[in-house]
Amino acid sequence: MTNRKYIGKPVNSFNFEAILYEKVDGVATVTFNRPAVLNCINHQVLSELSIAFKDASWDDEVAVLVLTGSGDRAFCTGADLKEQEAFIRRPRDYWKWMGDFIEVHERLRNLGKPTVARLNGIVVGGGNEFNMSCDLAIAADDIYIRQVGTSHGSVALAGATQFLPLIVGDRRAREILLLNEEIPAPKAAEWGLINWAVPRAELDAKLAELVAKLKAKFPEKTRYTKQQLNFWRDLSWHTTIGHGRDWLAIHNTSPETWEGVQSFNEKREPDYETIRRRWAEDAAPEWLDGEIPED
Repeated sequence: MTNRKYIGKPVNSFNFEAILYEKVDGVATVTFNRPAVLNCINHQVLSELSIAFKDASWDDEVAVLVLTGSGDRAFCTGADLKEQEAFIRRPRDYWKWMGDFIEVHERLRNLGKPTVARLNGIVVGGGNEFNMSCDLAIAADDIYIRQVGTSHGSVALAGATQFLPLIVGDRRAREILLLNEEIPAPKAAEWGLINWAVPRAELDAKLAELVAKLKAKFPEKTRYTKQQLNFWRDLSWHTTIGHGRDWLAIHNTSPETWEGVQSFNEKREPDYETIRRRWAEDAAPEWLDGEIPED
């Protein structure tokens, strides 16, 4: 039938720039393609991911989707803080950006086909939320995973705060989110944050083995199994994400967020001591200039 509407398109019809997209032998591979900035996420990445995930979902020849990063330094390191700086000045625009971030994760988790994160490099912040939105994960054993929200002036509420307690347990989730320490891939596998940590030279062989196993399953039964497995994630996500989107937008002008972004740009540690001193001295810590507007 040549007039079907709900089908995939040839990969060369998309002209992606911030991601790579290929479909070979029933496997769709989506690659974060900003290696010069450690594959961090800007709005172009989100827009292109949304299109690619929809195409892979609709393409009946695709049995499995693999998500990975360009190069060998990073899988994905979360939001592009250069872009995020603009949202400090216009938090209403951050609310819009966050809407697209949410949509991309909805498409990935509800793809209807098994998804595998191929963790070829470090996984930081929102990059780990992409890892967790995939069904399974394989990592090179020389990489690490890290959440950074409380260190960098944000809250990891686009998946991490909801899903980490389900994946690794409450105590470990608190350790990850409150301490922001690096989790080496072998420890991540031990905790259940990923499925396998293998020597880098064996990463693609392990991936090929897993993909072959996933392809040898019934597609409808796999799709509905995913739907059932998503119950607790969907429940936690949909009861928190809308509130989180608004909270992050409103608090994007806070001194903590400003200091997090500025310290990153200036390549220095955030000045936690000054922020805490302003709290202790009641020096209007919620206001950027330290002065509450007069009535």
